[in-house]
Amino acid sequence: MEKSKVYFTKEITPESLIKMYETLGVELKGKVAVKLSTGEPGGHHFLNPNLIKDLVHKVNGTIVECNTAYGGKRDKAEDHWKAIKDHGFMDIATVDIMDEEGDMPIPVENGFHLKEDYVGAHLKNYDSMLVLSHFKGHLMGGFGGALKNISIGIGSSKGKLWIHSAGKSTNQAEVWDNLPEQDNFLESMADASKAVINYMGKENMVYISVANNLSVDCDCDFNPHAPEMADLGIFASTDPVALDQACYDAVVNAEDPGKAALIERMNLRHGIHTVEAANKLGLGNREYEIVNID
Repeated sequence: MEKSKVYFTKEITPESLIKMYETLGVELKGKVAVKLSTGEPGGHHFLNPNLIKDLVHKVNGTIVECNTAYGGKRDKAEDHWKAIKDHGFMDIATVDIMDEEGDMPIPVENGFHLKEDYVGAHLKNYDSMLVLSHFKGHLMGGFGGALKNISIGIGSSKGKLWIHSAGKSTNQAEVWDNLPEQDNFLESMADASKAVINYMGKENMVYISVANNLSVDCDCDFNPHAPEMADLGIFASTDPVALDQACYDAVVNAEDPGKAALIERMNLRHGIHTVEAANKLGLGNREYEIVNID
């Protein structure tokens, strides 16, 4: 199998984000969703609206999100809208909470655990998608990148619980009290990623990940740990598996002693298994070639 191309720049600027998108050579057509995390109030590591604004405008995109599935300030649409406004996203683009009017099931073909994935019902309104991820650690997934952004991120509040339970429940108390084996959860994220990619069409999705503010904690954390390692840069690909693998490898191979905490978090939660599972489901290639555009 030919290696997937992952483009890289160490420059984290609005101009370099546009350059990375143009380098991918894919024109996103129709109504474009830009999937990102709007960030839990209290946290401040989410992608800065001023950094991403020009890219969102270039693709004429709508920023899309879904509600969370844990107690916080984004589990209900009215609270989530306040967070979106306070964090500055409404100042730069139209925003859509895709499960504000409910969710819809989409099929998972030959998944590990899931037969369907529950996504925000508004997903049906979009023709293509820019998956704009902040690569960082994550308390439950080990790390969050492109695959988490399209699985948990596009899952409705109900869908997030379905993934976290490996397809056993959508009852919040029941799910958090009876979490499955870790690998089953990670494989379920791969299942949900497959559902979204099949639904949207592989040719209608591109992936850009910004590896900055590299905390061990996710943007869903209201009090994230301060980053201990320096920013790495921006990575982009049409292959989400290669992209997440490349970001993981970049942390592991960084000449930065501050990387130890993030590596420990990623490995403690077996985060790379999501990438392994997605590869087995045919979502992309773990073998990649870095193309430095600096």
